[in-house]
Amino acid sequence: MNIAVQTATPDHAFDVDRLRGSIDALAEKHAGRDDAFRTAISQLLKVELAKGRELAQAQLLKDRHGRRCAERLCAIHDDIISLLFEAATKHLYKSLVPSDSERMAVIATGGYGRGLMAPESDIDLLFLLPYKQTAWGESVAEAVLYCLWDIGLKVGHATRSIDESIRQARADMTIRTTVLETRFLVGDKALYDELVARFDKSIVSGTTAEFVAAKLGEREERHRRAGQSRYLVEPNVKDGKGGLRDLHTLYWIAKYVYRVRETDELVKRGVFDAQEYRTFRRCEDFLWSVRCNMHFYAGRAEERLSFDIQREIAVRLGYTSHPGMQDVERFMKHYFLVAKDVGDLTAILCAKLEDQQAKPAPMLSRVMARLRPQASRRLRDSDDFIVDYNRINLAVPDVFEHDPVNLIRIFRLAQKHNLAFHPDAMRAAKHSLGLITTAMRDDEEANRLFVEILTSDNAEIVLRRMNEAGVLGRFIPPFGKIVSMMQFNMYHHYTVDEHLLRCIGNLQEIERGGNDELVLASDLVRKIQPEHRAVLYVATFLHDIAKGRPEDHSIAGAKVARRLCPRLGFSAAETELIAWLIEEHLTMSTVAQSRDLSDRRTIENFAAVVQSLEQLKLLTILTTADIRGVGPGVWNGWKAQLLRSLYYETEPALTGGFSEVNRGARIAAAQAEFRANFKEWPEEQIDAYLSRHYPAYWLKVDLTRKIRHARFLRSSEEGGHKLAVNVGFDEARGVTELTILAPDHPWLLSIIAGACASAGANIVDAQIYTTTDGLALDTISISREYERDEDEGRRATRIGETIEQALEGKVRLPDVVAKRANRSRSRPFTVEPEVAINNQWSERYTVIEVSGLDRPGLLYQLTTTISKLNLNIASAHVATFGERARDVFYVTDLLGAQITAPTRQAAIKRALVHLLAETDEIAA
Repeated sequence: MNIAVQTATPDHAFDVDRLRGSIDALAEKHAGRDDAFRTAISQLLKVELAKGRELAQAQLLKDRHGRRCAERLCAIHDDIISLLFEAATKHLYKSLVPSDSERMAVIATGGYGRGLMAPESDIDLLFLLPYKQTAWGESVAEAVLYCLWDIGLKVGHATRSIDESIRQARADMTIRTTVLETRFLVGDKALYDELVARFDKSIVSGTTAEFVAAKLGEREERHRRAGQSRYLVEPNVKDGKGGLRDLHTLYWIAKYVYRVRETDELVKRGVFDAQEYRTFRRCEDFLWSVRCNMHFYAGRAEERLSFDIQREIAVRLGYTSHPGMQDVERFMKHYFLVAKDVGDLTAILCAKLEDQQAKPAPMLSRVMARLRPQASRRLRDSDDFIVDYNRINLAVPDVFEHDPVNLIRIFRLAQKHNLAFHPDAMRAAKHSLGLITTAMRDDEEANRLFVEILTSDNAEIVLRRMNEAGVLGRFIPPFGKIVSMMQFNMYHHYTVDEHLLRCIGNLQEIERGGNDELVLASDLVRKIQPEHRAVLYVATFLHDIAKGRPEDHSIAGAKVARRLCPRLGFSAAETELIAWLIEEHLTMSTVAQSRDLSDRRTIENFAAVVQSLEQLKLLTILTTADIRGVGPGVWNGWKAQLLRSLYYETEPALTGGFSEVNRGARIAAAQAEFRANFKEWPEEQIDAYLSRHYPAYWLKVDLTRKIRHARFLRSSEEGGHKLAVNVGFDEARGVTELTILAPDHPWLLSIIAGACASAGANIVDAQIYTTTDGLALDTISISREYERDEDEGRRATRIGETIEQALEGKVRLPDVVAKRANRSRSRPFTVEPEVAINNQWSERYTVIEVSGLDRPGLLYQLTTTISKLNLNIASAHVATFGERARDVFYVTDLLGAQITAPTRQAAIKRALVHLLAETDEIAA
């Protein structure tokens, strides 16, 4: 058989001629012993592959060209497969007089077929035959495959005739894409050429619309699985939105529709201009750099850019820290900007395809003509824009040059008339960003239009399109600085700009009402002064605008607002109110989650900050929108209940004792709600049960948990258990809840925390209550470990048993926890330890606020240390914000007095800071 070999890229230091000579020598040495020959070839090529990979990694770290690295790795594998095929047909299964059926082409498919390969990617091969399988073809394919497996490569493979390939490509869109991406490697080139010709003629012709729809549908489904937003802070580089697979989809569609082999041909076809093609290559090179480095560093096919590896990849790519931004944050900002560019390129190609499909077809009737969207019409409000198939477009090319305010007006008109954006209009807007000058930013009409966009329906969607076009960051320069900025922590799920836009969407949902989780905020938004509606929207839009600066972002953000808001048309008083909301936007959340809301001093201090009932309403609404915009599951019924409690406790302090809903009435309402929804006991038993809980319980705990607690208490007492543990799941938050009933005593929380730590469970928050008859009813939320409820349930039951054993004194906790701490996994974060001690937040207790890097066992160590300092813990407020633990303890000395002596306070602070510093060292 006449063997053709695809010439590989030479830039990979793989000496094929030398290796071919070595294989011939091995064939002579092992003549007649085929198995020994195969083993020897595999060992030889395995060593050479390892050397080639090392060279590729060294070159990647040196030049940081990801596409070049992927080409080098692909070329190495091409050479290995070609050498193995030659060895199989020359030394193992040589056909002296080959028949027509003894022909074969070895073809690269899938990602490998594109000529690009990540270090740990699979190889996909098609062994193409002229007719059905023969003994010779089967033997050659097996010889190649067994050697590849022995080398340690992951290989996907198929053996088909040309007829089979065409038949399956017609029936299966995945196989059709596989054939589309084929690349000849070695063997009979004529076979490969015949496959390509028949594929073009029999499959591609007349099926472009079907293929495009299928590929775009797959893209949507892939994004849904990976997380819809391209701004998730742990993105999937391969399958996530704006990742490599989106570029692949462009490549597939381009090849299928335009029959191009290389993406640069799309410039000649008028799909991309030269600048857009350069963007395509730049995005591709960057994403391949990230992916190749991830595979090399992890030693496996790691596609998720998780926190654990982000910093290492940032260092490998040469990023350094700047004031206010870590190296890893600068790297991830670049990543998200690239993902945004990939989305833009996808939109451009789709627009070109849509224009081809949207050319008016002959109408079946005048009735059908009326039902179809009108091809093109003028917009009533402006002669500068037209409506093109329900999409806003430019009436003439120089619309933006004629009046730069049109760069804002186009978005307001689209919002007002509920129109989509024509990609050509967005393309023109991007090319016109230089028209947004200082004079244009100061234009009264432009600012009025912007505030209208911000405060009108579908603001989140329209602002996102403004952001994607680059207009939003140019018109509001401080916003431009936080575009695609991520925060290197586990608390925030999105980039800063995406978080702000989602908060605007949350605010609109609050205004619409109807969501049971947002009842308080929805009620308050109807009661604020009408002129403060715009104030609320602007404060929400700007509250994190100063992230990434050395200064505290709340204070810096207030300064930004004071400079920006007069330009937007706000009065001095309104500007100051916006600045105040931004400066205090974290205060309500912090107080609600980390203070004793039944302590009068807490409420008085918070009321002194808030100053007026109107500001309390505005801050409550902003806080709700903000928490809900952090990420899935962060907002929950418990936090909603805490905010409600804080609002209603503070309201009378601001109104001179008058409360729209006074405390006694709220307790009575909560108990009445419980009665109405819990019909399982007789009235007298419910009366007795109501008296078992203190007022704070009825105000702070949501109804679902109250009912669960009642059933749990009854079943425990009926079973004669003074000590019991109940397991539940909170799907929205992704945590497992352990509710513990036990006789109350000072070391109880410490013992529970130690038992959880000994089982490797990480406590993310705790709700601690005591009944009037001396029982503790504590709900501990721990990080979930297993996806299936059955597996997680078994784990939680084991932890519950450990808690019971610890409370009964059957387990020596210090030893078990110490052993577990030594095995805990290091984490990529650092959190500066902070300890604050004061007597201003409570009249009866000293409040110790602790903040540091979270890890399993931290709460146990904190409570143990506090107890060893001869302090009684009256109550604890436990919360985590991603990797940061923020725990607040209300304590007294052993005589029940506050800690007032400065020397004693200093000793407590020293001990706790030392403990937190040890935690940081363990994590590091």
